[in-house]
Amino acid sequence: MPKKARKKDTAALDTAAANAHILGAGEIVHQPVTETLETNFMPYAMSVILSRAIPEIDGFKPSQRKVLYTMHKMGLHSGPRSKSANIVGRTMQLNPHGDAAIYNVLVLLSRGHERLLHAYVDSKGNFGKYYSRDMQYAASRYTEARLEKIAAELFRDIDKDTVDFVDNYDATMKEPTLLPVRFPSVLANFNIGIAVGMTSNICSFNLAELCETTIALAQNKDHDVIETMPAPDFTGGGQILYSRALFEEIYRTGRGSFRLRAKYTYDKTHNCIDIYEIPPTTTAEAIIDKVVDRVKAGVIKEISDIRDETDKSGLKITVDLKRGTDPDKLMQRLFKLTTLEDSFGCNFNVLINGSPRVLGVRELLLEWIIFRTGCIRRRVQFDLTKAQERLHLLQGLAKILLDIDKAIKVIRETEEESEVVPNLMIAFGIDQLQADYVAEIRLRHLNRAYILKRTADMDQLKKDIEEMLSILGSERKVRSIMVNELKEIAKTHARPRRSELIYAEELPESTSEVEIDDYPCTLFFTQQGYFKKITPASLRMADTQKCKDGDDIAQSIETSNAADLLFFTNKCQVYKTAAHEFDDTKASALGDYIPAKLGMDEDETALYMAVTRNYGGYMLFAFEGGKVAKVELSAYATKTNRKKLIKAYSDKSPLVGMLQLAEDGDCLVRSSAGRVLLFHTGAIAPKTTKDTQGVAVMTLRKNHLVAELEAYAEGTFAKPARYRTKNLPAAGVLPTPEDKGEVQLTIE
Repeated sequence: MPKKARKKDTAALDTAAANAHILGAGEIVHQPVTETLETNFMPYAMSVILSRAIPEIDGFKPSQRKVLYTMHKMGLHSGPRSKSANIVGRTMQLNPHGDAAIYNVLVLLSRGHERLLHAYVDSKGNFGKYYSRDMQYAASRYTEARLEKIAAELFRDIDKDTVDFVDNYDATMKEPTLLPVRFPSVLANFNIGIAVGMTSNICSFNLAELCETTIALAQNKDHDVIETMPAPDFTGGGQILYSRALFEEIYRTGRGSFRLRAKYTYDKTHNCIDIYEIPPTTTAEAIIDKVVDRVKAGVIKEISDIRDETDKSGLKITVDLKRGTDPDKLMQRLFKLTTLEDSFGCNFNVLINGSPRVLGVRELLLEWIIFRTGCIRRRVQFDLTKAQERLHLLQGLAKILLDIDKAIKVIRETEEESEVVPNLMIAFGIDQLQADYVAEIRLRHLNRAYILKRTADMDQLKKDIEEMLSILGSERKVRSIMVNELKEIAKTHARPRRSELIYAEELPESTSEVEIDDYPCTLFFTQQGYFKKITPASLRMADTQKCKDGDDIAQSIETSNAADLLFFTNKCQVYKTAAHEFDDTKASALGDYIPAKLGMDEDETALYMAVTRNYGGYMLFAFEGGKVAKVELSAYATKTNRKKLIKAYSDKSPLVGMLQLAEDGDCLVRSSAGRVLLFHTGAIAPKTTKDTQGVAVMTLRKNHLVAELEAYAEGTFAKPARYRTKNLPAAGVLPTPEDKGEVQLTIE
């Protein structure tokens, strides 16, 4: 045997011998995957959800709370800033993760990063910018930080038992489970978290509006939140495309998305557009890259140059225009083609008493009010206990006042030191605490003036105790304290709104007038929600369309690149887009997955694609209960470039099918009993209300439903008159064997 092989075998034997004492070493254990998930993955998932990614009612994730609390204990509310590396090192006593993760949290909380509407960290040095992908922050040894003034509102009275404290990871010190925030910080700043199987995405609101709304809810829980807090507010400003109905839905459910767009000015002297505010969901580099791609593709021809001119004064993207270009029309195109206009998806997922809950704005603020009133009660109880203890001691001291000479005599004549306190208790009828307090008074203080001075506050203490007891017994007084605190915070820290609200009537008329290359194309939409746009030239080169396993083409429509597309979903919503927003592809490609491309909600799927250029014609919806609704397609046309419309059709009965009709014609419905009814859509009055329930078309027997809706094609039935009816609703008839496609055998 070669020496090398002998050495290898010897090493293997030595390893086996070394591991022989380890129980089960070297054995292969077969474990069911479900057991592996339960024992290994589930604890990890719960840890991420409860201890890392989802913010709690105080508005902070654990990592953020640990950094801020460390800075509070370091006394960084005032005075000189401390090196960020020092803060990170001290935070590692609470946070077992690496220094890089801690410093990243510190950066995101800083004023220099410009991510938060109300930053909690006053920073010095390069902390990067949220609106720049390439502008990275400096290392922690180069930067300095301290707490902002508003951060004092996070920790006020934290030492008065307002919140619970727990051991840190090695039980060497205590840390708070929550911060006793004096304002609803959970909605005051942008916060995003990605856990296992769930996410949280909370937008920021203007502090003045937030405090006003919270005060109104504290006084009347039925207050209409949108009246005092119409929309979010972002540190980067921008313009919010405002729809009251949309925000009412977001406020109610805690989910939904809205559109934001950039702000710009036109410099006539240099013939350029200066973009100085962008949506918080994008970066300057991403915008520039998208514009450059569109220019290279020939989609945009009016731009001669684009560059990033961001400096210490703030964000600035400059777009140089070719001569004769209308800047406003160009910006309307850029809003459609780039992330200069983008959507912000809201998901108000917050940990409430250790459980993740998606709450609407009102419910979230009401939960915060409960939390804050609890903090106030605990603070008052703490002060009450201290006041009662102080009063108790002073009452003992007041008894000494009656005969100071006697007290001195008792102490002088006591032989043992341990007997001083018992003797004072007997001589003056006081308890041990009071006697201890008297015994510790210095000899120089045993005079009438000192004792009178100490007991003079007894009356005030009694009044304070009485007031605190009345506060603890009155919910109204507790909320009154909270309201006064909110008014003080709004007066001290509130700032003017930065994000502008743009209503439909304020938008330029050219918003929908986008110049695009118009050419013929064929659109394909599959049963599983994939979309392809193919030119005639590419279509001629392919025989079949590629689809995923189990998928098939549901719709194939010949149109042009200028057509608008409406994707109706299973959640009674419709997403609007345009054919030109999709790249041309080939038959061999799977295409774009529509739910992901259009940012649909969780568990939302696209059911049907409508294609139009002028929003003429109708949409026909059939429901299981036998009703059919005819909605004018113009009801889905908007002037505000909205990408999503809610209540696209009725949710009162399950949907069976939908059709786009250019004009009235014959359609047929089939029931679960096999009956068929042929009707003309002209017999149904069109509606402009999208979620109309429609009119009864088919009468159904018990336990039977409408099963199918389809457009009638000539030649489908040998005698179509058999299936028609003069009046609606009708029961329909069973198809003949001939119409079923059954051939009757005959004997010759």
